Amino acid sequence: MRYPSVIRPILVLAFFFLQVFGFAQDFPAAPNPPRLVNDFTGTLSATEVDQLEQKLLAYSDSTSTQVSIVLLGSVGPYDISDYAFQLGEQWGIGGKGKDNGILILAAIDDRKVFIATGRGMEGVVPDALAKRIVTNKILPNFKMQEYYQGLDQATDVIFKLASGEYKADEVMSEGNNIGAVLFLLLFIVLFVILPIIKNRKDNNNHMGGKGGGVDFWTSILLANALSGGGRSGGKFGDFSSGGGSFGGFGGGSFGGGGAGGSW
Repeated sequence: MRYPSVIRPILVLAFFFLQVFGFAQDFPAAPNPPRLVNDFTGTLSATEVDQLEQKLLAYSDSTSTQVSIVLLGSVGPYDISDYAFQLGEQWGIGGKGKDNGILILAAIDDRKVFIATGRGMEGVVPDALAKRIVTNKILPNFKMQEYYQGLDQATDVIFKLASGEYKADEVMSEGNNIGAVLFLLLFIVLFVILPIIKNRKDNNNHMGGKGGGVDFWTSILLANALSGGGRSGGKFGDFSSGGGSFGGFGGGSFGGGGAGGSW
């Protein structure tokens, strides 16, 4: 169908505005009142949202770095990475000039998640480490529908990386402990199971002996090692806020850094 030349510019302009407003509706408006944790799906309980909010708020107050969590149903036709970058830009996550924002975006219905890093955080959490966090912390928990645990553990690692408590090689090696596990199993067989069997045979032959006392203490030491004794596990710091409120995002910018995955 051909339109008069005078109508064509109007149609083009109308199409342009429809596209602009259509895309704008794909992105939720920045929360008012401002919040760092925004669950638009009801996946997290109110208590879980509040716990994450207070944790991220306390971290923001003490470091100025803004880590935000957003849970959506779907990102529609967008690639989740592109959606995360655009949402981070529109909301202005991070400080203006510092660009020290991080967005953890999860599309629950799409079963996809992405960590987008602000320009100022790309050196702290480079793409390879963001991928590790997604693979080792978020996805295993999300597969079991443990959404809070996945987000809680992911933010713990991000905090430690930002503070320098975690080094890049430690995060990269996390999850690649097959050799250590095999060594531990061999150790248990040689120094626990076989001595127990030997002592039982000795007792059956009325040879008595120490009654397995050494094996008992070996077992105690192994149990302590397996439970993480001697390492300072747990959460990073004590980011327990006194119930304050988030003052709003600062106008940070995103340059395309980050990584994601699906479960």
